Amino acid sequence: MRIRIVARELPLAALSLFAAALLGACTTPAARFEDTARGLGLRRETVPGTRFPHAVFVKEADAPGLLHVYIEGDGSPLLYGVANPDPTPGRPFALHLLAKGPAPALLLGRPCYHAVDDRLACSSALWTDRRYGEDVVASMEAALRRVLADQPRAAIGWIGYSGGGTLAALLAPRFAESRFLVTIAANLDAEGWAASQGIALSPDTASPAKGPPLPASIRQRHFAGSADTVVPPTVTARGAAGLGGPLVVIDGYDHVCCWLEAWPVLLREK
Repeated sequence: MRIRIVARELPLAALSLFAAALLGACTTPAARFEDTARGLGLRRETVPGTRFPHAVFVKEADAPGLLHVYIEGDGSPLLYGVANPDPTPGRPFALHLLAKGPAPALLLGRPCYHAVDDRLACSSALWTDRRYGEDVVASMEAALRRVLADQPRAAIGWIGYSGGGTLAALLAPRFAESRFLVTIAANLDAEGWAASQGIALSPDTASPAKGPPLPASIRQRHFAGSADTVVPPTVTARGAAGLGGPLVVIDGYDHVCCWLEAWPVLLREK
């Protein structure tokens, strides 16, 4: 369907020294992300997952209705060819989507992103070759269940951008509360996309393109841009087929333009 609308792993300690030498006194991606979240009026929490901590950014509302759960893209797993000690997205795209959407909503961080790393448990493999592996998915599931234990919700809607769409698709069927899944420019054929980029993923990588389809109780809509060269629409199409959901390709859009401007309209189309 087409529409138009106006590396190599290093010890974390060594990586930290390497980044410090490269970046000097520059603000880190995690700090910039948090500054952006604060400017958007979001509250930050740190929530334990399985063995890993997670940052959660919350847009609060008094109403007990549907909770929108956003997942950000992969960020920058590599820095000058080696594992990045701070893979937090420098451009918090999903965070801005969340701010433009309705409340209540939260952004669920990945294991060890956002400068919450536990040096005993965190490994850069979590954001490089194992970024879509069971360790990551299970820990995100555990973190959200802890949030829901304090703030029960009858229904959840999942929204994932880029690699966050892959994780949202893997998490949605694990929650009985899930009602819809929306992905934007998502590499839903994780293995096919990685191979095309020369990226090695671990054997436990789960790819939505392999199915099974999501339950019929979870509505789906997957968006791709016709001009996206980072995640070509053919990649999203293979994943959407595996999930059993419709794909909408928007003419002229790429990996960034112009999803944010169109987001309120696209969200209503879910």
